[in-house]
Amino acid sequence: MFSMFQVITCRAAVAWEAGKPLVIEEIEVAPPKTGEVRIKVVATGICHTDSYTLSGSDPEGVFPVVLGHEGAGIVESVGEGVTKFHPGDTVIPLYIPQCGECKFCKNPKTNLCQKISAISPVGLFHFMGCSTFSEYTVVADISLAKVDPRAPLDRVCLLGCGISTGYGAALNTAKVESGSTCAVFGLGALGLAAIMGCKAAGAARIIGVDINADKFKVAKEFGATDVVNPKDHSKPIEEVLVEMTDGGVDYSFECVGNVGIMRAALEACHKGWGTSVIIGVAAAGQEISTRPFQLVTGRTWKGTAFGGYKSVDSVPKLVGDYMNKKLKVDEFVTDTLPFEKITEGFDLMHAEGCVQTGLSACRPGSPLSTHQAMSRLASHLI
Repeated sequence: MFSMFQVITCRAAVAWEAGKPLVIEEIEVAPPKTGEVRIKVVATGICHTDSYTLSGSDPEGVFPVVLGHEGAGIVESVGEGVTKFHPGDTVIPLYIPQCGECKFCKNPKTNLCQKISAISPVGLFHFMGCSTFSEYTVVADISLAKVDPRAPLDRVCLLGCGISTGYGAALNTAKVESGSTCAVFGLGALGLAAIMGCKAAGAARIIGVDINADKFKVAKEFGATDVVNPKDHSKPIEEVLVEMTDGGVDYSFECVGNVGIMRAALEACHKGWGTSVIIGVAAAGQEISTRPFQLVTGRTWKGTAFGGYKSVDSVPKLVGDYMNKKLKVDEFVTDTLPFEKITEGFDLMHAEGCVQTGLSACRPGSPLSTHQAMSRLASHLI
């Protein structure tokens, strides 16, 4: 048992340089300072954002670094001034914080709290204020949500990014209406979550679009009413969708991170009122384009971060919805791996049919879950 307010030595998966496999190392985790919380990470997922940074494509990526931002764990100790958390609390770290004080937090139109940039740890190793690829990590108290202690952490850790992002994109950013027609481009974790959000909003028709037909069965299980493979058509996919829907869809969601698909998703929207939401993160330096006429004639292009959710307020509610069987989470997990096989988890995430991956970090042999053909990988750290 570690003593509070002392340096903890533990295992972490370290990315020493871009493009190289992660290495399990012993690191030292400092005690929490004022406004900080140190947590024991019990489960973490592997997100495509982790892979994006590891690949070297992120111009803001700094190495060495301990990646990971989809995690869940238990509070081990708290720093001075922290009153909302206590040792033993069950928590989910948040890569988008919620201080409740800045003008962004006070504005109902956005969830992009800006306070973290002033207080987030500066320097090497820490990632997105979370660094969940470690047995212990330190986060700002405004970057943490207290959740139901009964929740299985190897599942709800996924609510720290992908599931919440896709689900909220439909409900909060697009504000999908009952009876509407939607198209979701990319049927990975984000896409499946967006489908789930469209269904929850009462969409009458939800069209899943992907070049991998193996994903269609799962997409239908999540709520897709139609599936389309662009490879099966000689004309651009946006033209196919416009013909299928008498002029275009009411809402579209780009869940791939491909600027060409972003354009197609916008141009598949109905003239006059169609809205397209960009969820996927494109490679560094990429730019989006379309003919201005597409926007002049009433289409709207939007983007979303964490599905528009005010994180501290919303994540506990999402966990509650999962516990009350109102929100799919278990269905996103297909495999479990031990923390030592984190590199294999990345390989699985990129394998055909995989939607998401996850790991474990504390004890050898503990499970790491992989969300194949569904959404994401989650894993236990203990």
